Amino acid sequence: MTLTLRLPDGAGGLSPYTLRAQPVLPETPAAPPRTRAALAAAHVAADPLAGNAPGAPARLDWEATLAFRHHVWDLGLGVADAMDTAQRGMGLGWPATRELIQRCGAEAKGRGALLACGVSTDHLPQSATIAEIITGYTEQLAVAEDAGAVPVLMASRQLAAAARDPEDYVQVYARLLEQASRPVILHWLGTAFDPQLAGYWGHDDPAEAIPTVAELIRQHSSRIEGIKVSLLDRELEVRLRALLPEGVRLYTGDDFNYPELIKGDGQHHSHALLGAFAAIAPVAAEALRALDNGDTERYDALFAPTVPLARHVFAAPTYHYKAGIAFLAWLNGHQPGFTMVAGLHSARDLPHLAETLRLADAAGALRDPELAVSRMRALLDVAGVAA
Repeated sequence: MTLTLRLPDGAGGLSPYTLRAQPVLPETPAAPPRTRAALAAAHVAADPLAGNAPGAPARLDWEATLAFRHHVWDLGLGVADAMDTAQRGMGLGWPATRELIQRCGAEAKGRGALLACGVSTDHLPQSATIAEIITGYTEQLAVAEDAGAVPVLMASRQLAAAARDPEDYVQVYARLLEQASRPVILHWLGTAFDPQLAGYWGHDDPAEAIPTVAELIRQHSSRIEGIKVSLLDRELEVRLRALLPEGVRLYTGDDFNYPELIKGDGQHHSHALLGAFAAIAPVAAEALRALDNGDTERYDALFAPTVPLARHVFAAPTYHYKAGIAFLAWLNGHQPGFTMVAGLHSARDLPHLAETLRLADAAGALRDPELAVSRMRALLDVAGVAA
């Protein structure tokens, strides 16, 4: 089979592209990395035979959704589930989310795998009060704990709307931390990922919020396993990381600068909880194994070509990155079709997807190049493009 395609070139034309076809294929099953905690934030596969139109309740392809999580676990990585990558707040409502947490919790228990699950307030009206927000978080926290998952206290749109000052945030989180039966992961999501989170922690400028966040963590460090920071600002992450008490991890959610942040500066380093890792899981697993072995040259060589791919997938509007994650899962055979909850597979245009394929090939992130070419040809054909 020829591995050459005529792909949209971004300038209104078509250009031939021949796949490099050198996938990174680690041996599986693999042990988790030793020197860094690493979780891939997983997407969900939509059921193509069910109603998944915008505004409709989410219907998932459970076989494909769960199989993808086993793929990640087989590589030695943990799974971060029911978070923004799984379309929380963008089509995946609480009923489907609850079932996702319960099903994935059972799968993780069955193999002793690492699972963290998002806990939010997305089942509440936007006008919820502080008291209602605490109750809403508590309801979802119980579901994650019952499933055996590490709870991730996700940033709340309702809290962003209701809070008047930093003290309101501290009140909510302190109450939740007192109730949690195990240490949790906090979650700081920037406005690039969700514009409705503007002013989170009581400050319009995230830099001004760092003292509030650091003090909250210091006061409750025994109940906090770590904090995931998705601000796409390397300097702010490094600044907060240096303020964390011993034993509390900084999980980078910076899909632009993760290789440098994970490797660290010789004094501090970040762990990983990344949507990008869902797109490059085999490469990420191999790079972290190289870091375990002290082979920073191989670590750099593996991760370097993934950065242009991640920056493209997470390009503005960043919150549509989920389309790129689902597209690559489809190209790699992890789901039967390129369909998404709420119809969001239409969020990225054909030139964007074509460039995603090129960059994934360059990064070694296409595990079966022939399958990827076959599926890309089918997509181009549906679009009326002769490949």
